[in-house]
Amino acid sequence: MTTSRGRIDKRQAILRGAFAVFARLGYAQAGVQDIADEAGVAKPTVYNHLTDKATLFKHAVQHAAQAILQRRLAALEPLVEPGDDLRATLEGVGHELLRRHCDEHSCALRRLLYSELNRFPDILDVVTEFGPHRLTQALADRLARLILAGRLRAIDPELAAEQLLALLVGPLEARSRMGTRVLGDDELRELARVAVGTFLQAHAPSEQQTIVS
Repeated sequence: MTTSRGRIDKRQAILRGAFAVFARLGYAQAGVQDIADEAGVAKPTVYNHLTDKATLFKHAVQHAAQAILQRRLAALEPLVEPGDDLRATLEGVGHELLRRHCDEHSCALRRLLYSELNRFPDILDVVTEFGPHRLTQALADRLARLILAGRLRAIDPELAAEQLLALLVGPLEARSRMGTRVLGDDELRELARVAVGTFLQAHAPSEQQTIVS
């Protein structure tokens, strides 16, 4: 008799396998047998858990988006207790966010969203629920604490979060050619350093501002 835990584990394996296959082959070329092979289960097992290929695609994208969001949220944890050197903490967080933005799963998810949006317009709901705005909200919460503590100027924390993320991701997308070019870790650190420097020029208390080089 299959236990509840075993059923959940199989479903997770199917969703991970489905995402890998869809990312590799695209929706049109991916077959349910390919997904079963990737997940290490029988083809009927895939249908038992997810009724058809379209349903499988939507759930696989959602599962991947949730996992990616959790990794990005974890990158914000140092801001809970940022220590005395706020610039260094922000640079470290920025570097981790950049690393996680351009890792294999994140790039694969963006490619799938771009390529299959016309076929599945409702996957925009996944972006809304598990996409950048959730990260923005979480970062805004961290920045709000810094504003209340007087470590940043008084500003709408959500606007500040949007600006910091834009300073990080905008240059990354340009330099990586929308994820088609791999950036080295030193380049990611430099992008984070410049982004945080620009952010603090705008939002640090006046006595803490320095010229960004």
